[in-house]
Amino acid sequence: MSTLRKQMEADMVLRGLAYRTRQAYVESVAKLAKFYGKSPDQITEPECQSYLLHLLTERKLAHSSCNVVASALQFFYRVTLKRRETEFCLPRPKAPQRLPQILSREEVAALFDHTPNQKHRAFLMTTYGGGLRLLEACHLKVSDLDSDRMTLRVEQGKGAKDRYTLLSPHLLKELRRYWIAQRPALWLFPSARVTHLPMPPHTAQRIFYAAKDRAGITKPCGIHGLRHAFATHLLEGGVDVHTIQRLLGHGSLSTTARYFHLAQKHLSGAASPLDLLERPGAVRR
Repeated sequence: MSTLRKQMEADMVLRGLAYRTRQAYVESVAKLAKFYGKSPDQITEPECQSYLLHLLTERKLAHSSCNVVASALQFFYRVTLKRRETEFCLPRPKAPQRLPQILSREEVAALFDHTPNQKHRAFLMTTYGGGLRLLEACHLKVSDLDSDRMTLRVEQGKGAKDRYTLLSPHLLKELRRYWIAQRPALWLFPSARVTHLPMPPHTAQRIFYAAKDRAGITKPCGIHGLRHAFATHLLEGGVDVHTIQRLLGHGSLSTTARYFHLAQKHLSGAASPLDLLERPGAVRR
């Protein structure tokens, strides 16, 4: 698949797909070829549909994972192999819509309190304090901190977009203590083993889960839960949704608006219509 792989990778780079997306797409096509034992350009649309059904029903992959595979195959066959949509159209498994469980302010504070390692605590606080995605937090540079404007610069976040987010005074103090102790040069949170590289994402995930266990937090969420908590807590604090959209780097306001479903004040502040009913002559018991 070497020639096809090179062509697919070139097609993805030209269209600005993120590095991790390119990795996932190439891996998906390679696994399809391995499953059938032949070159992917010899695999038919019905065979691809059967493969997706196999992943969903036999391998028990999540709908979201199957949709990534479907997107990868769509890209490969339509863009790289230039098959028309009428010749190659894969159905997408409909993923069930679930709202994430949000960490409370007390749980976030406990997470930090139960992270004794200074670098790890600073990393988690930065991820929450700036509402950052995992890779955005890992790829922060020392030069991205602007203490004059109290901002964090996110360089080439999701969608290849730069943006600015919050740098709170409390976070700045924590980062200064961390910098004085460890003196990171380029990357704000370098890899422990190879200091000229940023912290690997799997290391960041381990840091979060270890802190979560020590704090006794049982809610099912990964480190992305800190970003959800950031947005929800801002909304509960009265920050308008347009500002939150800019801080998160969302391209669509509808993506940010889902946090209305998660904000406690919008739920607890609403009166049930049952309590608004006025029934003259009703017998009270």
